[in-house]
Amino acid sequence: MTTTPLTRYDRRMLRLMNDRRARPLYATVARRRLIVAAHLVLTAAIGGLMTYFYLAEGKPISAVVIMAVLLLPWMVATGAINAATRGLLELRERALDERQSAERTKVQARAHRAMTLLLAAIAAVLLTAGATGGNAPTAYAAPVLIAVLVVHWLMPLWVAGLMAQDEPADDDSPAAS
Repeated sequence: MTTTPLTRYDRRMLRLMNDRRARPLYATVARRRLIVAAHLVLTAAIGGLMTYFYLAEGKPISAVVIMAVLLLPWMVATGAINAATRGLLELRERALDERQSAERTKVQARAHRAMTLLLAAIAAVLLTAGATGGNAPTAYAAPVLIAVLVVHWLMPLWVAGLMAQDEPADDDSPAAS
């Protein structure tokens, strides 16, 4: 932690992000990967429903209702990833120790590289579609830009969830001889 004193908000967030009650949900690498995958699928589903609502002629309200229903498990998965990383991306810099600060920098660098590759792939697809069809598919420009923004916002969370390490075993258990 830095020498800047923690505010009441910082202390509350630190306690919240280090609450271990939900630990069985993300205790293993496989469970963390499953949570990240579920979060990714839920994000894609919500984004797809938003795109459908945006492009549909009749503006079906069912898409909005389904999005609202999917939002709850999406928020639970977001919280589980944040808890698994002990708030690596949610806590202020002054609430992190040196190891966490270095890990945050590493996560952000990897997320930046992944996002750069994703943007290059999207640009290539749009340029190819524009070259073969005579012009780029303009109806999909706004949803694609929103999807890119959402992925850019969530990529560090997904990378942090995938990079999170197992916690050391408790010393309370009897040692194997």
